[in-house]
Amino acid sequence: MAGMTSSARPFLNRRLAEFGTTIFAEMSALAAATGSINLGQGFPDTDGPEEVREAAVRALRDGRGNQYPPGPGVPELRTAIAAHQARRYGLAFDPDTEVLVTAGATEAIAAALLALLEPGDEVVALEPYYDSYAACIAMAGAARVPVTLRPDPEQARFRLDLDELRAAVTDRTRLLLVNTPHNPTGTVLTREELTAIAELAVERDLLVVTDEVYEHLVFDEAEHVPLATLPGMRERTVTIGSAGKTFSFTGWKVGWVTATPNLVTAVRSAKQFLTYVASGPFQYAVAEALRLPDAYFTAFRDDLRAKRDLLSAGLTDAGFTVFRPTGTYFVTTDIRPLGEADGLAFCRALPERAGVVAIPNAVFYDHKEAGAPYVRFAFCKRVEVLADAAERLRKAFAH
Repeated sequence: MAGMTSSARPFLNRRLAEFGTTIFAEMSALAAATGSINLGQGFPDTDGPEEVREAAVRALRDGRGNQYPPGPGVPELRTAIAAHQARRYGLAFDPDTEVLVTAGATEAIAAALLALLEPGDEVVALEPYYDSYAACIAMAGAARVPVTLRPDPEQARFRLDLDELRAAVTDRTRLLLVNTPHNPTGTVLTREELTAIAELAVERDLLVVTDEVYEHLVFDEAEHVPLATLPGMRERTVTIGSAGKTFSFTGWKVGWVTATPNLVTAVRSAKQFLTYVASGPFQYAVAEALRLPDAYFTAFRDDLRAKRDLLSAGLTDAGFTVFRPTGTYFVTTDIRPLGEADGLAFCRALPERAGVVAIPNAVFYDHKEAGAPYVRFAFCKRVEVLADAAERLRKAFAH
């Protein structure tokens, strides 16, 4: 076309060029194209509690949140978040100065990293990691230093090597980025592991951003211990939470940050130029959700534990090695017993072979070879969907 010129430089900047389209978009498109059961992306296939949905409807009808909510979040939600942290963990936060509402945990992560990092700073993160971590570190101009969680076959879980963690910290390290309960491995870091992380952060004067969006999804003997509760951590930790995973309304995009006033002010300085504010009416509904009785959280956890067991049994029967998750709603498997070693190729072929979609863990690693044989399945789906998927996998692989 006349007048069109092509730029000699690529349109996408170098910092983001490596990221491309997320694996979730690719696999969800594959699920749609093949009519497969999508156990890739982690979103429930049913809505959360009716009374919480009705609270959102009520807020809309009452005209609450239809215009810009206050920058830090509506007071009712900030108060509810502070009350939740106090009741569950004994953490006292001032709702006016130590709580910030965000557009989901994803924005909270982005705002925290953009605010707290200078170009050239190093961030130590546990790999495999949620894919937005790497992109946000890159957008901040910082460098990521992955510490790999290693499979422990005896315990059927992934473990943190504390010596490896200590060795990863240098004079350029500014921040530790911790995720527990951990996506994608389903590992819940133990009090001992977290104590060692806390001691390292204090000793090396590091900030910590801790992603705790699966805090209510812990199973069996596992316990969720917020890092901010450990000695010396309250003043250096940015804790991130979210309503999406706990109440099964992922589309509402309501997340939050709790931290000291100076850390919250720093994070808000970045956040105000990302979305400014978001999710007005939903903030009022989430305030009510956080005040649900303990019976809700217990039933939710029990329901997902049963689903974990159902899918894990099907995967085991089909021949996968299953790492039993003690948190989140994902189960990681090893495909080598099936004679496979390349998780990405395996997941691209799986819809045709079995009519099921999963996510290759390698996309969550810098050390791709360390993640190559692992594949993640989501079990936050209806029982009949999981039973169908388990049966399809058995038929495709069990000999």
